[in-house]
Amino acid sequence: MSISLIVLAAGQGTRMNSDLPKVLHQIAGAPMLVHALRAGSALSPDRTVVVTGHGSQAVQAAAQDHDPEILTVHQATQDGTGHAVAQAETALAGYDGDAIVLYGDTPFISEDTLHRMVAARAQHDVVVLGFEAADPGRYGRLVMSGDTLEKIVEFRDADAATRAITLCNSGVIAASAPVLFDLIRAVTNDNAAGEYYLTDIVAIARDRGLSATAIACPEAETMGINSRAELAVAEAAFQARARATALEDGVTLTAPETVHFAYDTVLGRDTIVEPNVVFGPGVTVESGAHIKAFSHLEGCHVSRGAVVGPYARLRPGAELAEDTRIGNFVEIKNALIGEGAKVNHLSYIGDASVGEASNIGAGTITCNYDGVMKHRTEIGARVFVGSNTMLVAPVKLGDESMTGSGSVITSDVPAGALAIARSPQANKPGMARKLFEILKSRRAKQAKEAG
Repeated sequence: MSISLIVLAAGQGTRMNSDLPKVLHQIAGAPMLVHALRAGSALSPDRTVVVTGHGSQAVQAAAQDHDPEILTVHQATQDGTGHAVAQAETALAGYDGDAIVLYGDTPFISEDTLHRMVAARAQHDVVVLGFEAADPGRYGRLVMSGDTLEKIVEFRDADAATRAITLCNSGVIAASAPVLFDLIRAVTNDNAAGEYYLTDIVAIARDRGLSATAIACPEAETMGINSRAELAVAEAAFQARARATALEDGVTLTAPETVHFAYDTVLGRDTIVEPNVVFGPGVTVESGAHIKAFSHLEGCHVSRGAVVGPYARLRPGAELAEDTRIGNFVEIKNALIGEGAKVNHLSYIGDASVGEASNIGAGTITCNYDGVMKHRTEIGARVFVGSNTMLVAPVKLGDESMTGSGSVITSDVPAGALAIARSPQANKPGMARKLFEILKSRRAKQAKEAG
């Protein structure tokens, strides 16, 4: 079945108390809009149309950063969900497949639920996604007769008997695109809010002799996010699911509740993750790696058998080959660390390559930035870099070379060579005592003048 998505993302989200459009607030390192788009992508849609409104340029940029093929349309005035969906008609002109309406602030609809909606669409003209609410509150109610959905009634328009119904409306609707837009054209704003409700299409469809039904999903999937408090709840829900999935997939989390995942984190089987590890977006860790406590990883790839941390930071572009060792208070950025190489203590390796089996001594820094441009450091295989070495890029260290501790390396080091670049040590007998006396005298004089 041919399917397109219409994702509503026009709301301002006043309860967020933010200049940022509501759908761009993040869950697990990605805008909630991206979560909704990822959910819908399970259906392999022909087209995806995002309806923007408040902060339209930023919302459009986020959608197209996720997928450049996404179409966007603008809802200049927010006159209800029916009016919002109507804005997508031009983008889907001539399209005769199905359309599913999703919401940018409802990010957790599952693949299984969407596929069940598609299956139900094969039997009915209109399909609505509902859920049994623990607290129905102010949700719209689904009025059913057997498996037929008679109508959807908004809370403010419902009588007492209708408000007693616990099957509630998620807002997610599927229908053929031509039928959907034809029904929307018949919607009026004759209601308590003066808005064009998308939900009114069900009653209109029934009046026209079309069939409508509802399928139910777990309430957690329909979680809408309208405030900072709800955003925090959504983040916690995502993290709980991500941790459970990791454990099921054979990852050891020694303190699961302290590990923070991004929306796209990939961890291989038999990876060990210690407490208080944070995974930012774009991290892949292969099987059998060990991520030690208090490490932060983003935009990086960690190969089999690597050990990272504790207190390590891997930034975007960090690529660790097999059996590497990245130790405490080490930062790696845009650098390839070769197989078996070690960067164990208090070092910064940025815009660099480190060859296999090389050892980077404590306190080593690749000085990659000249104030205007970045430059690259290339370290060969089986190189020993002495502690507290400054590698002033661009610079190359050949295979099996060595630097003396405390060196400032500004020129290339040939293969097999030892480079020492530091001032000779000079000892001045008795000078330390003399300096201390001078300093103490100055301090006493300053204290006397101040007193």
